[in-house]
Amino acid sequence: MSDGAVNVTSTGVVTTVTLDREAKRNSLTVEMLLALEEALGRIEADSSVRVVIVTGAGEAAFSSGADLDSFAGQDRDTAWRRWVPLGHRVFGRLAALPLPTIAVLNGNAFGGGLELALACDLRLAVADASVGCPEVGLGTLPGWGGTGRLVDAVGLARARQLVLTGMPIGVEQAVSWGLLTDWASRPEMTTLVETYRDQLCSRAPLAVGIAKQILGAHGEGQRRTEVLEALGSAVSVTTGDLAEGIAAFREKRTPTFKGD
Repeated sequence: MSDGAVNVTSTGVVTTVTLDREAKRNSLTVEMLLALEEALGRIEADSSVRVVIVTGAGEAAFSSGADLDSFAGQDRDTAWRRWVPLGHRVFGRLAALPLPTIAVLNGNAFGGGLELALACDLRLAVADASVGCPEVGLGTLPGWGGTGRLVDAVGLARARQLVLTGMPIGVEQAVSWGLLTDWASRPEMTTLVETYRDQLCSRAPLAVGIAKQILGAHGEGQRRTEVLEALGSAVSVTTGDLAEGIAAFREKRTPTFKGD
């Protein structure tokens, strides 16, 4: 296992992104966030991918969150200008992928690790995992979209419980709250992941992608106009009016629009 790597493997139409820092419970450094961003760029450019799985190496943790040494090395300026915006950018890019994503929690997901999982569409966990937002116990708070996406997932009252107390919860409770999608024992986890993976792969990819964008517009306020702009642009490129407008521009004439 390499220290700090983000490994990407593909099997057919499924791409798996693995946080590969098992000795450090897959805690996230700046380098790992940049590697994850690079991996997402490759996925975006590959039209053959139908489903993305995000998981962690080993069995102890999906991700314990931000690497404490990396975080402690930030001052007020770098935390504001780089650390927090980088996490927002990378997790936002994951959330905005136009194809379904599954976070497979092979172990605990705390802090930034849970925020990473929240950026995925579905979250599947092994039975003995725990999830939570322990940041207040360290003197900080969720900083990578956790407060927004957490509220979207479980509502304001439950989000307050998790964020303000820092107390973790088990997977059964997390599923009942809507924080996790499903769970299974370790021996049954592979089958559970395959069930969701195969179901997603069997569906019409364009319909799934568009449905995902529309659903996303109900959550984060900033994303609403982005989703509408993307869908509006996708519709406009199929119109005769756009073809006429481009032709008229190239021919230096006034376009004749027909509304088709």
